[in-house]
Amino acid sequence: MKLALLASLIASASAFAPASTGARSSTSLDYKKSEALPFLPYPENLEGYVGDVGFDPLRFSDFAPMDFLREAELKHGRICMLAWTGFIAVDLGARIYPLPEAYEGLTSVTAHDALIQQGAMSQLFLWISVAETISSVAVMQMLYEESGREPGDFGLDPLGFLSGKSEEEVNRMKLREIKNGRLAMLAFSGAVTQAVLTQGPFPYV
Repeated sequence: MKLALLASLIASASAFAPASTGARSSTSLDYKKSEALPFLPYPENLEGYVGDVGFDPLRFSDFAPMDFLREAELKHGRICMLAWTGFIAVDLGARIYPLPEAYEGLTSVTAHDALIQQGAMSQLFLWISVAETISSVAVMQMLYEESGREPGDFGLDPLGFLSGKSEEEVNRMKLREIKNGRLAMLAFSGAVTQAVLTQGPFPYV
C-alpha cells in the first residue's frame, strides 16, 4: 500500500517537473543568422547557391523554387547590365546612323514615349515575347523534368570565359556575374529615377 502511494505521488510530481531543455538547447545552437541581415534567420533554401549571403527578407525562397528565383535574378541582372550601358550611352551622344529625323534630340527618357507613338515599342514588345516563349521551354524542363540544366545557362559563351576552367574558377566567374547583375539592377533603377526627376543630361544632377 505504501509503495503504491509513493508511486502515485512520484507520478503526480513528475507532471509539474520542468521540461527537458535538451531540444531547446539544440535548436538554439543550430540557429543560423543571415549574413546580410544578422537580425533575421538564415533562409536555408539559399544554401549552396553562388553569391548567397542569406538575403531573402521576404522569404521568397520558402514558397518558390530556388532554381526559378536564380533564373529570374540572372535574367534581370543581365538585362540591367545592358540597359544601364545603353541608357547612359544614348545620353552621352551615342547614335546609330543614319538616324531618322524624328529621333533627333531624343534622350533616353523622352525616347520611350516617342517610340510608343511611332509603334517601335510594340515591335520590341513582340520580339521580347518571342524570346521569352522560346527560353521558357528550357526553364520548364529544368524545373519539372530535372534536365540538369543550371539556372541561367543557355550554353552561350562565345568568348570562352568558362572553357578549360576549374570548378573554383567557374564559380568565381559566376559570382562576378551575380554581383555585377545585382549592382546593375540598382544602378539602372537609380539612373532612370534621377533622369526623370532632373530632366537633365548625364550625370542627371
